[in-house]
Amino acid sequence: MNWQPEQLDDQAYLAGGDSAGMLVSVASSAAQIRTAHRAAVESNVDTIASEGRPRAIVVAGMGVAGLAGDVLDAVCGYGSSVPITTVRGYRLPGWVGAADLVMAAGDDEETLAVAAEAARRGCRLLAVGSKASSLQALVTRRNAPFVPTSPGQGLWGYAVPLLTAAASLGLVDAGVDLFESVAKRLEDVAHRCRPSSESFINPGKTLADEIAETIPMIWGSSRLMAVAAHRLATRLNETARYPALWGELPEAGHNQVAAFDGPIAQRDIFADEPSRSLRLLVLRDAEEHPQAAKARQLAVRLAQDRGVHVSEIAAEPGHALERLATVIALGDYAAVYLSLGYGIDPALVSAIAELRARIGQ
Repeated sequence: MNWQPEQLDDQAYLAGGDSAGMLVSVASSAAQIRTAHRAAVESNVDTIASEGRPRAIVVAGMGVAGLAGDVLDAVCGYGSSVPITTVRGYRLPGWVGAADLVMAAGDDEETLAVAAEAARRGCRLLAVGSKASSLQALVTRRNAPFVPTSPGQGLWGYAVPLLTAAASLGLVDAGVDLFESVAKRLEDVAHRCRPSSESFINPGKTLADEIAETIPMIWGSSRLMAVAAHRLATRLNETARYPALWGELPEAGHNQVAAFDGPIAQRDIFADEPSRSLRLLVLRDAEEHPQAAKARQLAVRLAQDRGVHVSEIAAEPGHALERLATVIALGDYAAVYLSLGYGIDPALVSAIAELRARIGQ
């Protein structure tokens, strides 16, 4: 497959290549925020606060639902009085008990297994998933809150109810005004990254062009931006079928930075055919630890000294959720445009469906 960036400004091509309407889905992120918050309020997620703060919160989820747990942890931040951890698998950690709150997100069999184990242990429960699902039946029997997701809901369909519940526990300041502000910022990103906006002024298309024909190593300069880095890497995997690495500073400076001296970082300018080389993509938070900021600056300099191309995306100031959501939205657009630029329909990957089907046999 060849990278054809000129196709990204061909409206007919974009419409024909995007059979599942992924660009429309990304553009609807603002609506997803509003819908998810309304569903959380109508489902009375604040009732979990009636028993006081839990000892710990465990989010059970796979894929995008698991990432919602990381969003919750990062947005609540280091000031949270309750530890938050995410379980991506079939088993609940042995230390989890009746004093803890388990938030189950999604309809995967792994999540259902963890939720069932939590119920047996007497944990407090909250769930987000499809209507009439086994998960809903499980939590309903426990008289626990259940938030139904709408068709087409992605990350925000899971993350917003979790954040709304956390706000009722006093772990984060996240009310209707915040979610409306986040939605408005996402509408601005959607306007700037719309398909009709030409590549030279469209940040989503520009980022896709920078990633194309490289192996991206995506670093976040904070816990918050590390979640955005994780999200972008998985979106490149799923949407564009594209390999990507992700990490968080300063940890990435203790291991991944060594790749700057490796074979993938080296480019042969005399080669007959271009080869894919490393690109460092740094997601900069508006609020960084001073040492993390120093590590970021030095890492960028090291990469540039070795001829490694670098792209930097700076989060705009604001609430943690605002900073995170806007960077995620830009990455979501880039992943879809990268897919279309390679002539790949960004619909669900058949390999994922095939693997899930084989596991269920």
